[in-house]
Amino acid sequence: MKKDMSYLEKMPIAVLGGGAVGKTVAADCKLAGREVRLYSRSPSSIEGLERTGILLDGIQRNLYCFERSGRAFLDMVSTDMAEAVKGAGLIVIAIPAHAHEYYLQTLVPLLEDGQVVHIFTDNYASLLLRKYMKEMGCCKDVVIGGWASAPYGTRIETVGGFRLPHVGVKYRAITLRGASQPMSDMEAFMESTKYLPCMDTVTQGIGPVEGDTILDIGFSNINPVIHVPASVLGVSAMENWSCIYGNEPGTYSLYSHGLCPTVCRIQYQFYEEERAIARVIGIQVPEYSYESFFSRRSILTQEYMGTDEEGKDNVVFPLNQPCDEGNVGPDSIDHRYITEDIPVGCKIYHDLGVKFGVPTPIIDSMIVLGGAMHETNYFEKSKYNLDYLGIGEMGKEELLEYLYNGK
Repeated sequence: MKKDMSYLEKMPIAVLGGGAVGKTVAADCKLAGREVRLYSRSPSSIEGLERTGILLDGIQRNLYCFERSGRAFLDMVSTDMAEAVKGAGLIVIAIPAHAHEYYLQTLVPLLEDGQVVHIFTDNYASLLLRKYMKEMGCCKDVVIGGWASAPYGTRIETVGGFRLPHVGVKYRAITLRGASQPMSDMEAFMESTKYLPCMDTVTQGIGPVEGDTILDIGFSNINPVIHVPASVLGVSAMENWSCIYGNEPGTYSLYSHGLCPTVCRIQYQFYEEERAIARVIGIQVPEYSYESFFSRRSILTQEYMGTDEEGKDNVVFPLNQPCDEGNVGPDSIDHRYITEDIPVGCKIYHDLGVKFGVPTPIIDSMIVLGGAMHETNYFEKSKYNLDYLGIGEMGKEELLEYLYNGK
C-alpha cells in the first residue's frame, strides 16, 4: 500500500523563485485550481504580479498534447519567505544553483513537519538542504527531493530588456527522473507528485522515474552534457551570430545552430565519463544510445516525446536539416549554460572522479576551457566541491548509507 500523501491536496503550494521556471510552476499550479504563493528575494522579478497575474501559453510540445494555458492570479506574491511557506504542504524551489545557499539557509528555520520539498533542477540542492538542516539543528519531519530537470522548457517574454508577466512554454516533460534525500523517503516523495499540478504532464504521461539516490539525479541532469560542450566549442558561432553573420540579435540557439556531429561525439564521450563514475560508486544512471545524441534536440527529446518499444527516440531532428525546435540562447558567455553548468555540474563530476579514481579528461577539458573564457580557474574558484555538499569525508560505503538511509 502506497504512503498516503492526500493531506497535501488541500494545502497551499509555496513556490520559491521568481524566474521562468518559478513563475511557470506557480501559474500552472494556480490554473489547476490550487492555492499558490510565489516568493522571490528580488522585488523587481515579481513586481506588479498581484495586478497583472501571470500569462502562461506557448507551444507546450509533448507526446500526449497535454496543455494548460491562461492568466493566473496568485494567492500571494511576496518577498517574505516566512509568510509564503507558513502552512504550505508542498514547497517548490525553482532557482539557479548560485541562489541555492541563500534560499536554503533562509528556508531551514521556517520548515514545518509534514512539508514536502521539490527542487527543480536539483543540482545537489537536496544534499545542501540536508546539510544546512543538520548544521542549524533543524529536526523537522520533512521530505526533501529533487529532479534532474524542470517540468518545462520555458522562457519569460522580454521586450527591450523589460520582463513581461508572460511565460511561454516550449515543451512539457512527460517523464522526469527524481529522488529523495535520503532514499528511504522515496515512496512519499514520488506519491506527493500526484498533488503537484506542475507535474501533471509527467504523472499523466509516462510517469516519474525513481532515480538511484540523489547523486544519480546529478548525473541525470542533462544540462552539463548538452550545454557545456556545445557552448564552449560553439562559442565563435554564438559571438559572431549578429556582428559577422548578420542575424537578428537574440535568435542564436545552441540546439539549432551550435550542435554538429563533432560536438555530439564529444557530448557522448562526456556522458560515458559520467557513467564510469556512477559505476564505480555503485549507482544506476539513465542509459542513452550513441545515436540519441545525434539530433538537434539531443537526448532532451526523450523528456517530452518519449521513446518507442525498442528504446529509440520517437522523434529525431536530423543534424543535416534546419530546425527551430530549440529555445534560443546562450547569447554570451555570461550565461548559465557556462556559468552554472561548468562550476557546479562539471566540477562535481570532476571531484567525484578524483575521489573514486575515475579519469574525466573530456569533462576536465570543458572546465579548463570554460574557465579560460572567463579568465578564471574553476577548479580553484568554484565553491562547489564534495565538502561543500557535506559528503567530502565519506568513504564509498558511508556515502551510500547516507544517500539511502540518511545516516
